Amino acid sequence: MRLVAVDWGTTSLRGALLDADGAVLETQSHPRGILSVSKGGFGEVFDSLFGAWMQPPNTRCLISGMAGSQQGWIEAPYCACPATPADVGHAIVDIEHGRIAIVPGLQCEHDGVPDVMRGEEVQIFGAMALAGLEDGVFVLPGTHNKWVTVQRGRVTGFRTFMTGEFYALLGQHSILARMLDADAPLDGAAFLQGVTQSGNGEGLLHNAFSARTLPLFQRMPVAEVASYLSGVLIGEELRTQSLRATGDVVLIGTPSLTDRYALALRSKGVATRTFGAEATWAGLYALSGFLDNP
Repeated sequence: MRLVAVDWGTTSLRGALLDADGAVLETQSHPRGILSVSKGGFGEVFDSLFGAWMQPPNTRCLISGMAGSQQGWIEAPYCACPATPADVGHAIVDIEHGRIAIVPGLQCEHDGVPDVMRGEEVQIFGAMALAGLEDGVFVLPGTHNKWVTVQRGRVTGFRTFMTGEFYALLGQHSILARMLDADAPLDGAAFLQGVTQSGNGEGLLHNAFSARTLPLFQRMPVAEVASYLSGVLIGEELRTQSLRATGDVVLIGTPSLTDRYALALRSKGVATRTFGAEATWAGLYALSGFLDNP
């Protein structure tokens, strides 16, 4: 069986064509997230992008991400934690039986408040398979960052942090927007200064304002403010974690984000391992073993 593996998110999608052994033959990406697709238009968009890959006999497609949400192609209800790859695999929902199916997300609760993920569970399962891990802490940076605990091959729980979204909001709609260049390259020293600042016990709402006052009094070049604020926000995230008990942390995502988390975690004495897109393709390939026969 050839597998068309698709990660269909809110603002973009990416796909990979995998052979019977899970090797990546081709990849593609497009700015066609679910928000760009009209109601009832998912099939047409899918065929326009992946129709050629789907033509050969014995080709199947497995989709993860927001395409399985209430606003997506078809809803794939969340699986409750703790959850193994098999639990998620058995809950896969058909879109077109024997041809296209979609992966459910995961749900957990903390103090009576629900938390959810869609797509990250596939990345976690893929990283577990690639690294041969059944236990550990997995961090998936992004707009809504996930800190995930895995024990004995099961995702036992996770917490979501709106770090990426808060950074965007502060950089676009706050007083900091006038001096913050979101596209500036990472300045490691300024970033770590922000990480350190976040540990002063004063809280995010106070520490974020220092991104204005430090350049105001010429104690930080304006070009370094973006890196500093990123460090303050990520440092606040790290402040809530029991890092001494984690051992190595597995980071999954794009280098522009995982590099920052690796730098921050190393400053706390925590070692890291990093995976990129290969975790997504490995996770979808592993879950494809649970697809029903056509």
